[in-house]
Amino acid sequence: MSLNLNEALQTFFAESRALLRDMEDALLRLEGAPDDADALNAVFRAAHTIKGSAGLFGLNAIVAFTHEAESVLDMARDGRLRLNDAVCGLLLQCRDHVELLLREAESGEELTEAARQHGDTLTERLLQLHGPGRGTLAPLAPDTAEPLRCGGSPVDNDGWHISLRFDPGVLRNGLDPMSFIRYLGTFGRIARIVTVLDGMPRLADLDAECCHLGFEIQFVSDCDKQAIEAAFEFVRDECQLRILPPGSRVHDYVRLLDELPGDKLRLGELLVACGAVTKRELDAALQEQQRVDLGPPLGQVLVGDKVVRPEVVNAALNKQNEMRARQPQDGMFIRVHADKLDALINQVGELVIAGAGVGLLAQRNKDSALQEAMSSLSRLVEEVRDGAMRLRMVEIGETFNRFRRVVRDVSKDLGKNVELVITGAETELDKSVVERLGDPLTHLVRNAMDHGIEPADVRASRGKPMHATLELAACHEAGHIVVEVRDDGGGLDRERILAKAIERNLIEAETQAQLPDTEVWNLIFEPGFSTARQVSNLSGRGVGMDVVKRGIEALRGNVEIESVAGRGTTIRIRLPLTLAIIEGFLMRVADVHLVVPLDMVLECVEIGAALPPGQDYFDLRGEVLPLLRLREHFGLQGEPGRRQNVVIVNTAGRKAGLVVDELKGQFQAVIKPLGELFARVHGLAGSTILGSGEVALVIDVPGLLESAQRAYRKAGLRPVPGTPSSGPAAQLSKSMTAGLIG
Repeated sequence: MSLNLNEALQTFFAESRALLRDMEDALLRLEGAPDDADALNAVFRAAHTIKGSAGLFGLNAIVAFTHEAESVLDMARDGRLRLNDAVCGLLLQCRDHVELLLREAESGEELTEAARQHGDTLTERLLQLHGPGRGTLAPLAPDTAEPLRCGGSPVDNDGWHISLRFDPGVLRNGLDPMSFIRYLGTFGRIARIVTVLDGMPRLADLDAECCHLGFEIQFVSDCDKQAIEAAFEFVRDECQLRILPPGSRVHDYVRLLDELPGDKLRLGELLVACGAVTKRELDAALQEQQRVDLGPPLGQVLVGDKVVRPEVVNAALNKQNEMRARQPQDGMFIRVHADKLDALINQVGELVIAGAGVGLLAQRNKDSALQEAMSSLSRLVEEVRDGAMRLRMVEIGETFNRFRRVVRDVSKDLGKNVELVITGAETELDKSVVERLGDPLTHLVRNAMDHGIEPADVRASRGKPMHATLELAACHEAGHIVVEVRDDGGGLDRERILAKAIERNLIEAETQAQLPDTEVWNLIFEPGFSTARQVSNLSGRGVGMDVVKRGIEALRGNVEIESVAGRGTTIRIRLPLTLAIIEGFLMRVADVHLVVPLDMVLECVEIGAALPPGQDYFDLRGEVLPLLRLREHFGLQGEPGRRQNVVIVNTAGRKAGLVVDELKGQFQAVIKPLGELFARVHGLAGSTILGSGEVALVIDVPGLLESAQRAYRKAGLRPVPGTPSSGPAAQLSKSMTAGLIG
């Protein structure tokens, strides 16, 4: 296989996956609205495109299976098959099997025997619908099926209708009209021929060397219109020929128009491309149209000449309008491999680092001209960086839409009526974040449907609507993206969670009353933790929520839970917009440089004298904040600075102060992953390289606060002696006792 063909094959796999997603969305719409013609056409287009492209690469298994599904869809489009839940469910399973066949072709790994048998079963069920014994899955019975209609009027299903009028001088030119008719019969069957005498002159004016006869021919053949016209090629200039397709061809033309690419916008080009009109017929109609100033529309001329049916012209006009509407948008998009974007981001990151190094040299040498040039260069580098990052930004709506199928399947398995509501689908974030967000969201959605949403009878007894709602929402907030999974179920059961935690020795029984709800809810993220009374196919083994937390932490994000008994639960995920380049704030502690995401920094405060030993709070203009001494927390050695500085950070509404030795200022951080050596160090998100060549560590603020919380609880510390028993400091002590931070 050549390299070009291999690249084309990879493009086919990528485009087929996108078509399968479109097919799934359209099928889910059809379940709720079986008469949605646009959705049905979208499903048909996807199946037909996959089948045609697979045939180019010799993927016969995909072609054969998709052909059967396409036949069923064709019946539905013709009105010969009534769509219901059973048919839509079957087509969804067929879509899944096509995905398996694509995966098999792409990876080279053969399907399991169970998957092959399932595919055979699906094929048999498809044949039941469109084969000789069709009717099992509720198509219209043959004796009650309506005739195919286009444009509101019945279309006959006879053969081609050929209207033929020879010029009087055709015999003088040595041409025999009957020879052409006989030749026509060599590639089809002349079912009926009527001789038309309306051109006959009076007997006194009759000339035996002139032809005055016309013919109306009913012709049955599988050939196309071009082939029929070619049969009269040698006499075309000496006859009037009109070819009207059979009724069965009208639907074919409409379908072909629907499948045409968007490179043809003229009505005549569309009609010729689908075979409804030949090039000669089009040229004749254009000449007729141009004979008169402001002549009639081309479609009207073609219909008037009886060379095409009005239904086909209307379909071509609709296609023309659709292509014109899409043309500006299509011209704005190109397909770029993700690896190329990743390489670009890496190169931009190196450019940022190199620019910082040159800027540092200019500053050390006190070269004002170079510093001014570097100022302009830094601005341009920042614009290039922002532009490169925007290239990888994608809307989260595509990820959200994939859960429509999950909700549909799980709700049927559980016997619950659940509607998925999506808000904020246009919210954008880095493609690498989106790709890794799918698994955590899957666990949360399935868990909400299994544990959170009550059965219909329980909801009815509580005065709730039997129709439950599950919402996926996204929005931007302070340089982060916030993704929420909300349900209107029964909420988390505090007592059951506490009982399970005590059983597993996660908490002490005497402290359970003092734990705030947020601490109780976070217990469900412990490995192996589950409150399910029995194990099901969806949950109960305690391997879901801890996977969610690990996955979100790997993205430098954090998870919060809000729950109200009887009203529902909201799980909120905060994530950085990108994992590659951030605006950071550079600090030094001992001999180590640290970077905090700039959007989390509220302000910096310089303290003249050292804080008293053991004081873990800070009074900021009447607001008491907990402090975290990074030197002690990370166990760093080195001479302390002459002054101590506090960097006030805010994450998810929680404020805290980080005590550092020196403030370095704003800094563009190109984040590099940490090696396995740092895998167990909590509170670090990665590393970056400074302009001087030194390495700085990027702080994961939510992870840092949680690790400090765990260290505080493990040490069994109590509130600092001497802190007030009331007021803000007292509230701080209570927060520390609850494990906010130490």
